Amino acid sequence: MTDTRTPEDTGIRASWTPMVGLFLAQVLMSFNVSALPVSLGGMVDDFGVPPTDVSTAIVTYGLVVAALVMVGAKIGQRVGWVLVFRIVVVVFAASALTMILAPGVGWVIFAQALAGAAAAIIVPSLVALIAENYRGPQQATAIGALGSARAIAGVTAFLVGGTLATLVGWRPVFGIVLVLALAVLGFSSRLRSAPGNPAVKIDVAAALLIGAGIVSLTLGVNNLNRWGLLHARPDAPFDIVGLSPAPVLVIVGVLFVQSFFLWTRRRTRAGKVPLVSLTVFGSSQERAAIYAMFTVVALEAALNFTVPLYIQIVQGRTPFDTSLAMLPFNLTVFVTATLVVRFYGRFSPRTIGVFSFSLTTVALIWLAFVVTNNWETLPTILGLIVFGVGQGALVTLVFNVLVTASPKELAGDVGSVRGTTQNLASAVGTAVAGALLVGILTTNVAAATAAHPELPDELVAQVDLDRTNFVSNDRLREVLAETDATPAQVDAAVALNESARLGALRLGLLILAGVSAVAIFPASRLPSYRREELPASVASGADDG
Repeated sequence: MTDTRTPEDTGIRASWTPMVGLFLAQVLMSFNVSALPVSLGGMVDDFGVPPTDVSTAIVTYGLVVAALVMVGAKIGQRVGWVLVFRIVVVVFAASALTMILAPGVGWVIFAQALAGAAAAIIVPSLVALIAENYRGPQQATAIGALGSARAIAGVTAFLVGGTLATLVGWRPVFGIVLVLALAVLGFSSRLRSAPGNPAVKIDVAAALLIGAGIVSLTLGVNNLNRWGLLHARPDAPFDIVGLSPAPVLVIVGVLFVQSFFLWTRRRTRAGKVPLVSLTVFGSSQERAAIYAMFTVVALEAALNFTVPLYIQIVQGRTPFDTSLAMLPFNLTVFVTATLVVRFYGRFSPRTIGVFSFSLTTVALIWLAFVVTNNWETLPTILGLIVFGVGQGALVTLVFNVLVTASPKELAGDVGSVRGTTQNLASAVGTAVAGALLVGILTTNVAAATAAHPELPDELVAQVDLDRTNFVSNDRLREVLAETDATPAQVDAAVALNESARLGALRLGLLILAGVSAVAIFPASRLPSYRREELPASVASGADDG
């Protein structure tokens, strides 16, 4: 007769060796994402493309994960978590190898699409495999370790990745990703799980609706600047009665997402198993947690794109300089995410959420006023640290709220919603940051050239300032050297470029501060109870992870 007792029942603690593999799997995904901004300058130089083209790879990764993570959870249940986990880790390794050998930016985007497809299954499998391999306090500790793994990977990627990208090149950074994938594959031999259940059905219609919605939304937002905010620009692949396809895609994406919810409600009423249970969105508190999660992750992604953009592209400095600039922020996020749980007994999620969004808002406003073309000033570092405190507290808090508000049997659905929300937010945050900053820069340059008669229209046409992007002063001088600009005109254009860039950065930070301030309202709808005030049933589910 098979012994079905858990380690908790027998008093035997399970080995932590399988958890090492799961921990490294979280590090693998987070390191890959964090390594992309660090490698921004190297890819721009190698491939001769603007930074917004490289940011498309970051957007692609988040888009694919967000579009497929709900389906990934069902595939794991149907095939078996250990088997499917090993398969997708191999796919992630193939993605890293493609990054190392990529001859162009198109291959980088393809590689990140592969990595995103693999991560869409890794994300839900981590929670499922922890539940299969650990019980009680060990399970709670294991789930908490996933949060710290994400922060540790961010710090490591910026430090180690930045050093490698500076001294050797950006490609060896993804050699680390390849090594991590192989290590995870090795540790996976110690994992155990129940066999797959072929009876699990995948709601194909819902998967297509949510996938199409996320893809449409992200593509629309990512191309608002390139294709046009309202009227179609020359770069747009097509137009709709003169309108840009970008806002149309955003509207279509919203319609697809709404259709997904309508279809899922109908399927649930018919007694069929949905792709994801809508009870996860059931209360205003759970919806507030999801809104808050989306906002804070999008703000983090926007900042993680903006800082490397200015340091590597505008200032022309090294990835290692980027690492040093982002180190205070990443360390603060790690420490705060680890320590914020100590305050759950003294303050309610509502209080912590409102306070944290107030911090991120104040930090962004502060940065907008103190930032210069040098990110190493004390006021700038202080602003990044304050933002990191708020961001670290929020990411941990809102996931905790979702877990404690839902029944234990819906943990998989909570994981799917978390994965979809975080990766969609990351993709949208990066896309919006790129579109916003380039859009403001273009406006600033157009206004400045009109106000500088020493820059004639003929010179403006030669350097194509109507389609400007972020370039360093040295690069701009190289471009102007190929025109008939006089030395005085070159100096004027460089001064104009420097002023326009800084203005774009400051206004962009103020807009992000406005988004953060608006998020205080959903945060004010988070639960008002403290941890010791939880109902017994809910507290038990929270403790079980």
